[in-house]
Amino acid sequence: MTKPITYSDAGVDIDAATRATDKIKELARRTFNQRTLSEIGSFGGMFDGAFPNLKQPVLVASADGVGTKLKIAFSTGVHNTVGRDLVNHCVNDILVQGARPLFFLDYIATGKLLPDVVAEIVAGVANGCRENGCVLLGGETAEMPDFYADGEYDIAGFIVGVADREKIIDGKGITPGDVLLALPSVGLHTNGYSLARKLFLEVAGYEVDTRLEGLRMTVGEALLQPHLSYLKPLNELLDSGTIKGLAHITGGGLTDNIPRILPERCGG
Repeated sequence: MTKPITYSDAGVDIDAATRATDKIKELARRTFNQRTLSEIGSFGGMFDGAFPNLKQPVLVASADGVGTKLKIAFSTGVHNTVGRDLVNHCVNDILVQGARPLFFLDYIATGKLLPDVVAEIVAGVANGCRENGCVLLGGETAEMPDFYADGEYDIAGFIVGVADREKIIDGKGITPGDVLLALPSVGLHTNGYSLARKLFLEVAGYEVDTRLEGLRMTVGEALLQPHLSYLKPLNELLDSGTIKGLAHITGGGLTDNIPRILPERCGG
């Protein structure tokens, strides 16, 4: 008699997925607010779409990942920071148009699902959501055998925020002579890691646990410095009309991102 082939024979652990989901539910509930209308586990997340305090609400959405910064998480075994990086990156992407975050969804994919690792990742996501006043509304955890190297995973995030149409920040009012201000980062955020890893780990020959006196921390700690959210320092200015344009400096740096918001008369 032929033995039936199960999911576990194919390398998919349904029980591990259930344990991971239970942990995710607990973490996500800590981000819920009165506008959250569904539980984690529903086919779709539901969020109250009424905006009585806005004249003409406009939804602003973005999606992104963390890139090869994940390689540093794999090397160090630190998985509870990259989720926060992901949220903050997405928050900044909609913040530059004057939008405040409403809810966030995450996607985690791995070859072999390890519930404790997934819980660490989602803990970072939940922390980022709470810090930004954002609901972790749902997501997906996918176990895909033979698709990722052992111990590796990928994460992506999707965010939705809202802005009043008359207060959207689009750069159209920028004129020559306006003041350009920069808010500092504490590291590389989530971009440039392919080059950084090559310089630190290949060219210089450092390990992630090599302590660099000039940095006062290890290479791994330096490369895992958080991608900051700029929502709190800018929040009170978003509706003031003071800010004419904002740029999130990610891949491409200053030279590629600032021109994205400049009118033609300013060299955009």
